[in-house]
Amino acid sequence: MSAAVNGRRVAAVVGALVADAAAQPLHWIYDESKLKGIIGDKEEVEFWEPSQNPFYRIPVGRPTCYGNQAYVILRSLVDKRGVDCEDLKAATYKSFGPESPYEDPENARYTVGKEDKINVKATLPISRPWRHGSIKHFLKNMEAGKEDTGSDTDDQIDCVLRMVPVCALYAGRADMLDRVEDVLRVTQNSDTAICMGLAAARVLEQYILHGKSDGVLEKVMTDLGDKGRQNPQELDRAAIGYLRQVQKCLDLSHHAAVTQNFRKD
Repeated sequence: MSAAVNGRRVAAVVGALVADAAAQPLHWIYDESKLKGIIGDKEEVEFWEPSQNPFYRIPVGRPTCYGNQAYVILRSLVDKRGVDCEDLKAATYKSFGPESPYEDPENARYTVGKEDKINVKATLPISRPWRHGSIKHFLKNMEAGKEDTGSDTDDQIDCVLRMVPVCALYAGRADMLDRVEDVLRVTQNSDTAICMGLAAARVLEQYILHGKSDGVLEKVMTDLGDKGRQNPQELDRAAIGYLRQVQKCLDLSHHAAVTQNFRKD
């Protein structure tokens, strides 16, 4: 592979991890009016100090639970020179389990429905990193000795960030999607998470291999509609529909796209 391609592999991983850390102090502020009151009209809100995170407070510059998962995957890929799911399970358990900084009694008691996300409990934030749904399910499955450790119900965005280091390593190889799916299923085993994670990997691979180019979404949608496609998922047609929605928003700001075209949970 050319130096340019390898440079984009590195950029994909570094960019994802830095962006995650940059967003951490304003993470999970679901009340839009509260967020507006904090940042006002400022456009540069990266690494905001002091942290305004309503659920957890950790030093600015450290990753969220999502970024930490990607980092654990990256370390496992380096240590094992590729995907090794058993090593990844052990590393994830060590990083997020009962002996980790993520162990917290208040977090352990916390359950949330969509209606509770704005009305945050008075006992929050906690002064340590936040262990969220898919990781809680993963830990229970590990402790129960299950071979399939991924959550069957968690559909959160972990899948998109978790695939980045795997796609960066395997982009251009015939087994890229296989390896991404293997890693995704370690903590998320739901149809939605797998479908969306694989769709995101298809998109990222195009940019890693070819750089900034037109027609990436069209190519990915064509691939997802191909009857002979790799790693077919029952929800691939739904993924095509979501990508079409994204296409319609390319000229909008992120805020406008979300508020005008996508549901806010």
